[in-house]
Amino acid sequence: MNFAVAAMCWSCSPIIGLVALWISKRRKPIHFFAGTTVEPQEITDIPAYNRANAKMWACYAAWLTLLGAISLLNSTVAIVLIYVAVASIIPGVFFLYIPYKMIYNKYKQTHGA
Repeated sequence: MNFAVAAMCWSCSPIIGLVALWISKRRKPIHFFAGTTVEPQEITDIPAYNRANAKMWACYAAWLTLLGAISLLNSTVAIVLIYVAVASIIPGVFFLYIPYKMIYNKYKQTHGA
């Protein structure tokens, strides 16, 4: 049981970490949902905007790595973390929309600029 939770978290975490790395190197502004776009003229500082988004995704990857490590400590914790991990992996992406929107609004071009 413990290893199953750790394996689930640790198999997702590197993928999300690679996404964070890719975002940090990207020259065009990143968008959050598939099928949407963020135009360069919408963003005041594209490198800073992408770094902020990369940091958000890296924190998500670190959270999943931590959950995997904690789950190895004891089976009761592992059972609780199964629910936390599932909530973090699938619906967790939707919870990231809130910090993403804050990042977008911070770097959004205003009409007067």
